[in-house]
Amino acid sequence: MTRWWIRILLGIVILCSFVPAASAATAEDALKQANASVRQALEAAQQGNYAEAVNKIGQFRDAWLDFEDGIKKHSKTAYRLIEESMSDVSFLLAQQPVQQEKLTAALRLLLERNEHAIAGDYGYFKQSEAQGGGNATVASLVALLDDASAKLASHDTEGAKADMESFKKSWLDIEGVVLTQSAGVYGDAERDMVSAYGLIASTPPKTDEAAKIIAQMRAYLAPLAGKTTYTMFDATTILLREGLEALLVVVALLAFLKKAGHDNKKAWIWYGVGAGLLVSLALGVAVQLLFSSGAFGSNNFLIAGCTGLFAAVMLLYMSYWLHSKSSLSAWQTYIRSQSTKALATGSLVSLAALSFLAVFREGTETVLFFIGMASSIGLGELLAGIAIGIAVLAVLAALILFFGVRIPVRPFFLVSSVLVFYLCFKFTGMGVHGLQLAGWLPASHVDGVPTLTALALYPTWQNLVPQAALLICALAAVAYRALKDRQWRKSETASTP
Repeated sequence: MTRWWIRILLGIVILCSFVPAASAATAEDALKQANASVRQALEAAQQGNYAEAVNKIGQFRDAWLDFEDGIKKHSKTAYRLIEESMSDVSFLLAQQPVQQEKLTAALRLLLERNEHAIAGDYGYFKQSEAQGGGNATVASLVALLDDASAKLASHDTEGAKADMESFKKSWLDIEGVVLTQSAGVYGDAERDMVSAYGLIASTPPKTDEAAKIIAQMRAYLAPLAGKTTYTMFDATTILLREGLEALLVVVALLAFLKKAGHDNKKAWIWYGVGAGLLVSLALGVAVQLLFSSGAFGSNNFLIAGCTGLFAAVMLLYMSYWLHSKSSLSAWQTYIRSQSTKALATGSLVSLAALSFLAVFREGTETVLFFIGMASSIGLGELLAGIAIGIAVLAVLAALILFFGVRIPVRPFFLVSSVLVFYLCFKFTGMGVHGLQLAGWLPASHVDGVPTLTALALYPTWQNLVPQAALLICALAAVAYRALKDRQWRKSETASTP
């Protein structure tokens, strides 16, 4: 009797071992059958029968929902790229008038991807992604938002979460297009993609709130979908926007050295600037040659997040140091001590490191923007835009430096400390936000908190807590310095005969 039961159990185990293979085969067979609808949609599109194309793509999408998990088990990349193609096709069919050439190209790509999945050729998808074959457009990301909305409406939170994950990974492909048309939309999108994903991923999922944010994203991104080329003005705008914050850090460092009588040490600042530019350029070229932007997206956010937080820590110390020298007593003590010795090498290295981090953080993003723009702008216009941007930044730097060092000691250090604290506050917010985009930090949405992109203030607890802590530390430092100044004045008054 015991042996009989053992045989039954062994038979069950053997049958179960075949279930995954059967499931995978079923998914591929189902995709093969559904792919006939895509082929019919392509034929209808070529004949200008767009209503029939919409009908056939709808049939394919309905069928896809039944076996998409089987494809995803084989290859998440295949699943994502097929989903992207479906979204592209749906978006193009929704346009009026329909652009037949783009639509047929998108349908052919969807057919091609389906056929490789049917054949089990999942290596094709890895190669396609590595070669940038999954490059997104604003239109495809808008379609992803539509898909996420539909899935939320049908209570498919996992599918909606996957769509928003794809959106984040593909954002690097299109952020330059968005930025050159609207800095406001660019900031809103970077805020909302984190908030929407966080709401969907929360326990329990806050689907209604997420759906509202996704609808809002679609509303402000859809009008930008038509842009496919750049101008000289776009190149200049990007360079000025990304370069201004790094410029402020570098100029503050140069002004400090000049004011403190160490103008001969400014080469250290320029070493950091040069290293930041070179490493940014090298990283941008490496990304272009070795990765797709989608594959690099999270890593780029991670680099921006880590460098932003590290720079914020150094800026916090620098802000406190500058504020501490805003009193005449502290400045006179500092000058007396520095008149007898050179500025320590460790301090110079720290200043060089800070200039490097500031330039590297902004430079990497700028280089990636320009590489993405290169195929959609004439070389002459791109170079002219960069040259104009550099010239404007140079003039601004000269003016700030010229007028800055002529400000009396106390106002100079007060203004400098406030400026550096502002950059510290903003870099902290940008650093946390970058780690959220990379998926390294959660995003717990806070209702009723406005978004201020100028301060990198975003409505999540992960952003608000460290920035609030910085503000409290700054107020405490101001109060402490005011108390020390009062004590110094009393001692000076008491010692005066």
